[in-house]
Amino acid sequence: MGAYVLRRLLALFPTLVFASLIVFLTIRMIPGDVIDLMLAQNDVASSQDRESLRAALGLDQPMWRQYLNWAGAALQGDLGHSLWENAPVSRLILQRLPVTLELGVLALLVSISVGIAIGIYSAIRQDTAGDYVARSFSLLMLSIPGFWLGTLVMVFPSVWWRWSPELEFVGLFQDPWRNLSHVLVPAILLGLSLSAVTMRMTRTMMLEVLRQDYVRTARAKGLRESAVIFRHALRNSLIPVVTLIGLQAPLLIGGAVILEQIFLLPGMGTLFLDAVFARDYPIVTGVFLVVGVSVLVINLLVDLAYGYLDPRVRYG
Repeated sequence: MGAYVLRRLLALFPTLVFASLIVFLTIRMIPGDVIDLMLAQNDVASSQDRESLRAALGLDQPMWRQYLNWAGAALQGDLGHSLWENAPVSRLILQRLPVTLELGVLALLVSISVGIAIGIYSAIRQDTAGDYVARSFSLLMLSIPGFWLGTLVMVFPSVWWRWSPELEFVGLFQDPWRNLSHVLVPAILLGLSLSAVTMRMTRTMMLEVLRQDYVRTARAKGLRESAVIFRHALRNSLIPVVTLIGLQAPLLIGGAVILEQIFLLPGMGTLFLDAVFARDYPIVTGVFLVVGVSVLVINLLVDLAYGYLDPRVRYG
């Protein structure tokens, strides 16, 4: 197990290097330079001011040298400074990270609980009215984008019932109730969007496992149906579902970007989007690095979970 984990951790490094290089170059290819945005605030800026500002920000160096400087500092834990706020990127990310983590964890809990529960029910009640309702619900959630539902929740309740979600964010430890009233609605919307795929995967795998010989043997031995479902069938059917949950980790971050904007959540998604608009290159690459490491670690944990769910899996 230890050797396997070490090999996987070593494999993360080239993946992050390649992906960070793509992001580092792509953000600089977007039309509109950060120097132009800064000098747009000064109507009398000259070409000398432009060159001086470019040199002060270190953007006059070749692209490969800029990347090596950033990568070398990142290896030492320094993600650079914001071009606009002159604040450490790591500090800005740490201020926003708890909000995104809270939203992602709550959305993942909603996705897992709703998706697996409905998937199990739909499988054991195959071709009944409840099964058709569950499948229709999953198709509906697959078809409706989360940000569209978020917009409806923000607009129509305020028009019809004079109610709108909490808009002033409060930290979880400052006022837990106000915090949850603000974060819970977007978390439910994001979780329901992700639960549709989880539900369909759970249903498909449960139907396949329930047809296996060992399940028939368990029933023939006189075991209760609940024991057959939860002790024998569910554990084996969860292996592909766990893989799917690992693949949903990037979607939690990607979907959170838009929902954070709609519900005014000061998370990393909002920080990332504002940095893209402002061409704040260090923040963009820093946020990507943190998200990339998180996704790769989550997928490593998912791989390790296989050994618990399936005793046949061994890590050499």
